[in-house]
Amino acid sequence: MPASSDFQEAIREAQSSALVGPNVVNRALPYVGGGMILTALGVMGGLSMIATPLFMPLFFGALIGNLVLFFVAQNVAQRGNNGTALPLLAVYSLLTGFTLSGLVAQAIGTAGIGAVGTAALATGVTFVVASVTGRRMSDSVGQALSGVVGLGIVGLLIAMVVQLVGGIFIPGFGGGGFELLIAGFGTVLFVGAAFVDFYTMPRQYRDDQYLVGALGMYLTYINLFIFILRLIIALNGGSRRD
Repeated sequence: MPASSDFQEAIREAQSSALVGPNVVNRALPYVGGGMILTALGVMGGLSMIATPLFMPLFFGALIGNLVLFFVAQNVAQRGNNGTALPLLAVYSLLTGFTLSGLVAQAIGTAGIGAVGTAALATGVTFVVASVTGRRMSDSVGQALSGVVGLGIVGLLIAMVVQLVGGIFIPGFGGGGFELLIAGFGTVLFVGAAFVDFYTMPRQYRDDQYLVGALGMYLTYINLFIFILRLIIALNGGSRRD
């Protein structure tokens, strides 16, 4: 019995040593939720201005600012400089919401306000299920799913580039069935990514890197929300707005 007990203890220690940040997920979650709230405020701000001449200039300004802020905030948070990263991520979340207001308006116009509620509910349910299941995944399942999701994201990006470029040169290209395929694939892919986040975060980030972990998880759920909205729009016969 003592030998067996020592062996089991060694196994537990080996498993725990594989976790770089055992508490990083719990520390990150409040900031993921805060980012979602700020994004919702940004969406509402965009919707309130969408019919005004100022919307498009502000939209492109927000889009550029959003891209710059992402890399700056990610770099700062990666170093564990949370005091500086937090306000940057807050502004990033607001700008993200503003840039999403056009898609939300299209979803409302195509399928009604219920489309937004459905997408938000589906995203929330995925979060709850992933938070329970993702933490308990074995290494074999977690690593395999991580690989599949990584390859899937590459494929999705290629398909979206083809859709964008094709739409520029061929009117109507990328709509209809192609859009439905991309939206459906993106939805399934980011559902998988939601589970992967809970597995990879404590193995990738230290406890003091909770903000960069929160940023990654935030992006997963924002993208899931976007692709669910795109799927609803496609199923209701709406065309994608670039």
